[in-house]
Amino acid sequence: MPRPADPASAALRLLDDLGATTADHPGGTLGAHLRRVQQQLAHWGARPALQLAGLCHAFYGTDGFAMAPLPHGDRSRLVEVIGTEAESIVHFYASCDRAATYPTLADAGAVFRDRFTGRTFTPTLQQRKDFTELTAANELDIARVDADFRKKWGGELLALFTRLQSLLSPRAWQDCETVLAPPGPGPRLTPR
Repeated sequence: MPRPADPASAALRLLDDLGATTADHPGGTLGAHLRRVQQQLAHWGARPALQLAGLCHAFYGTDGFAMAPLPHGDRSRLVEVIGTEAESIVHFYASCDRAATYPTLADAGAVFRDRFTGRTFTPTLQQRKDFTELTAANELDIARVDADFRKKWGGELLALFTRLQSLLSPRAWQDCETVLAPPGPGPRLTPR
């Protein structure tokens, strides 16, 4: 089956068909959040597959967002809409056991733990970059629209993205620093 001419619109239709477009999410609805994440990735110059993954990153749920509009065992439905490359990024993102994976993600020999299977493996550099860029777009969107979230988690997220800076695009890193740095005077972290 050929991919739709406009996979982003088709993905949003699928989300709507699954009854999840209007689900509550910080800053409004899940549909609005997903569109903002895609737009953020586009602003940073991400390739189209990563932008589509940003739009669909919550389809299988995540380690931080339990709602899963589409069971991860039904991956073929999303592949038909956004293609294999974008769906593979979505699945990788959704499968991350954050507590087990985040501590070594910046390392070449990083160990990634799949929360669905419990399996561990060493992801490629591209997988780690895509995951980190998508994570930044997701977390920054929430931090921008939810002051309480930013106040509670901003410092920890800035520390995470500082550690993962080598995996982020320069524009993503700049936005991490701008959005997550505490307000007030003081030195900014220096870009790479």
